[in-house]
Amino acid sequence: MYIAITLMYICGMSKSSVTDARARLPELIAQARSEAVFLERRGKVAAVLVSPEQYARMQEALEDAEDVAAFDAAMADEGDNIPWEQVKADLGWT
Repeated sequence: MYIAITLMYICGMSKSSVTDARARLPELIAQARSEAVFLERRGKVAAVLVSPEQYARMQEALEDAEDVAAFDAAMADEGDNIPWEQVKADLGWT
């Protein structure tokens, strides 16, 4: 659901039934260059057709979000604090 909502705001959207998409696939692929195309089966979204560029942007955004979540989890992890001077000494920077 999150991706579907994001797509609507990032690049617009249109809908097509899977049956209709079979007959119009080249047209829908061209349309996906400028907006997401939601393919529906029995009134429910079954797939989303997006351009390779949009897919790459979505993947990058997801990876960034995962990195932020991992950083937040690491920062929340309680543990012994190591003084900066000790870290530099351990790394041979002093």
